[in-house]
Amino acid sequence: MPKTNSLLPVATVAVATTSRPAPTLPETGFLRQQQVLAFVPISKSTLWRRIQEKTFPKPLKLSPRVTVWRAEDIRKWILLQAVETA
Repeated sequence: MPKTNSLLPVATVAVATTSRPAPTLPETGFLRQQQVLAFVPISKSTLWRRIQEKTFPKPLKLSPRVTVWRAEDIRKWILLQAVETA
């Protein structure tokens, strides 16, 4: 007679989740690199490669250590991608 595996009780673990609202792209203003990458699902390397290839909006240098993108440029680029894939 074949053995049957008895089901062991499974412990329930409560996981605390913090629900954060999804980021929204501002109408105007500046975005830092991490903010841009939150809206554009590419890696940092791909971001900079596309900038060099001129297929992604060029950033602005506010200071030697601060690089930003205009929110309007990112919004326009995202809309352009949607049109090209449609």
